[in-house]
This record gives sequence, structure tokens and C-alpha cells, in this order.
Amino acid sequence: MAKTNPAEFLREVRREVAKVSWPTRKETTVSTIMVFVMVIMASIFFLAVDQIIGFGIRLILGIGG
Repeated sequence: MAKTNPAEFLREVRREVAKVSWPTRKETTVSTIMVFVMVIMASIFFLAVDQIIGFGIRLILGIGG
């Protein structure tokens, strides 16, 4: 395995980073908002499923109110 010196390594890193297609601020903001919305929706869904399953188990076992 060929070893490169630190200066050459940094030059290669800069060249590779320049090739990256970075998202715009708007794309990042929209993606972040979408993630938060999906997390909230998933949380509500799992809360509802948990409540329904809990109600069913309490009904079957006859425990709790």
C-alpha cells in the first residue's frame, strides 16, 4: 500500500470535496421539515396502535378500568 504525505492527502481531499454536489439551503430546509413531519406522523400512528392494543389486552384480561 503506497503511503502519501499529509499535504498530498489534503490536496486530494479538497479535490474530492469540490466534486460533491451539495444541497442548497432550500433543499436542506425542505428535507428537514419533511423529516420532522414524518417523525410526528409516525409517533401519532404508534401511539394510536399502542393504545388500541393496550385496550384490547385490558378487555381480554379484564384488568384495569
